[in-house]
Amino acid sequence: MRAVLDKRQPDLTVLLERVHKPHNFSAILRSCDAVGVLEAYAIPAKHGIPDLDEPEGLSLQGKTYNETSGSAAKWVGLHLHEDTVSAFTHLKARGFQVLAAHFSERAVDYRVADYTRPTCILLGTEKWGVSPEAAELSDGHIQIPMMGMVQSLNVSVAAAVILFEAQRQRIQAGFYEQPRLSPEHYEAVLRSWVARHERGRG
Repeated sequence: MRAVLDKRQPDLTVLLERVHKPHNFSAILRSCDAVGVLEAYAIPAKHGIPDLDEPEGLSLQGKTYNETSGSAAKWVGLHLHEDTVSAFTHLKARGFQVLAAHFSERAVDYRVADYTRPTCILLGTEKWGVSPEAAELSDGHIQIPMMGMVQSLNVSVAAAVILFEAQRQRIQAGFYEQPRLSPEHYEAVLRSWVARHERGRG
């Protein structure tokens, strides 16, 4: 566990805006875990967070949705916000730039963005993408160049592509070479992981 926690990136995250299909939600969290994201954020769809086998259901505003059955989701804290404004207010207060995966006139190639800055990648709902409100509030728009007839990717695939570019940049910058959490935060997360692991075994 310590070896994994040593690589966690507290200043790289995602915000899922009303992503509602369970397989997409789970796949995005798996990609987050793979690149070392410590915590993720979500704005639930009207019917709530997708069912990831969480018996206690939906929690909001600062509470964490951790106890999912998917192995990756157990290790990525998921914080929920009721609406777009509250999510952005929280992220901006923590110093994150929010980059929306969104086709627009101001969108740039996702590889141009600087992910060594504290960064939140915003991903929108499967059918409609990022909402106009979220697009307006975002610090920038990024897109994945497409060379085929289809001009969009599945949201979980897009998330993986962007997250692994962020990982590439951070590896080059040496971000994975030593723990990036404060000692107090590190030990608190480690204790929660151990407790979660023990509950899973029971």
